[in-house]
Amino acid sequence: MSDNSLHSDVDSQALDALAKKIKAWGESLGFQQVAIIEPDLSQASERLNKWLADGFQGSMDWMAEHGDKRYRVDKLVDHTVRVISVRMDYLADDKMIAVLKNDNKAYISRYALGRDYHKLIRKRLAQLVANIQNELPQFELSQRPFVDSAPVMEKPLAEQAGLGWIGKNTLLLNNEAGSWFFLGEIYTSLPLPTDSSEQTDRCGNCRACLKVCPTDAFPEPYVLDARKCISYLTIESKEAIPEALRPMMGNRVFGCDDCQIICPWNRFASQTQEHDFSPRHKLDDPDLVTLFNWTQEEFLNHTQGSPIRRIGHERWLRNLAVGLGNASGSKEIVRCLENRADDPSEVVREHVQWALSQQRKKIAQLR
Repeated sequence: MSDNSLHSDVDSQALDALAKKIKAWGESLGFQQVAIIEPDLSQASERLNKWLADGFQGSMDWMAEHGDKRYRVDKLVDHTVRVISVRMDYLADDKMIAVLKNDNKAYISRYALGRDYHKLIRKRLAQLVANIQNELPQFELSQRPFVDSAPVMEKPLAEQAGLGWIGKNTLLLNNEAGSWFFLGEIYTSLPLPTDSSEQTDRCGNCRACLKVCPTDAFPEPYVLDARKCISYLTIESKEAIPEALRPMMGNRVFGCDDCQIICPWNRFASQTQEHDFSPRHKLDDPDLVTLFNWTQEEFLNHTQGSPIRRIGHERWLRNLAVGLGNASGSKEIVRCLENRADDPSEVVREHVQWALSQQRKKIAQLR
């Protein structure tokens, strides 16, 4: 850990007062929780290294990069002695189950329906960093905000900060807010007073999330095999989706929320007050055919400022082709797929052919 004497000139009472201000500023910036910890990622690093050794990261090679910067916080940001961990709720609709049950609809993970959370939360955290620096202009503080970026172990940090516990589905669960929230962090060299309100694991004997997973991506509780996870397959993976997993994906075309939807703790989740997280372009209830017919220009226009854009039009079409293959047999869907049978992308063509084969089998069974 870094040298705690870096800002030893700061009066302890001043630090106590500043910690209270940080939490008040955080609340005014739209965060539902703000907590300060002296990070200890020793156990989390052991779990991470075992997970990597088991190969569960798939093609996410970046998970093994950066050496110990991921769990030695002062190696990522010089002189870090505290982490400020924050939570922001994002749930903005209640149509999840209805969309999942309609195989002509496209299911998009709820976190991606509105504005890209990276930009929104990073801007708020940057303001919080500026507020802290302005309180102590005589010191050159070492501080940096993070939002699902860089080698930061945000869930173990948030767990230590008392924002929740890491559940059997490997997501952070909160006894008052469920799991429909984003996390962010500020690494700082200020030796602020710490919080000690860790939540205990309250999953108990419940295995609902493990049982509901469409692709059986949990080899055991608290362990996710990303190679089978629909979120990984539709967002992170650039390759063809394994054919054996395609029928299990249903209409989930960008991410998957099944293990959140089923979680009993999400009965306590509140709707977000952040307007920017509200669904755009009716993406909370879209038709598969409509989305598949988007040109690249339409895709770019409709996903401007959205996390969906990061996968690009090619992977968007790949994912939608799988959804169309899993939809009820329809001549309209066949025509829609046939229009892209000669797509320039080999990956898209292959998934379209698979979808056409599935559709033709279903139509034949209807005769």
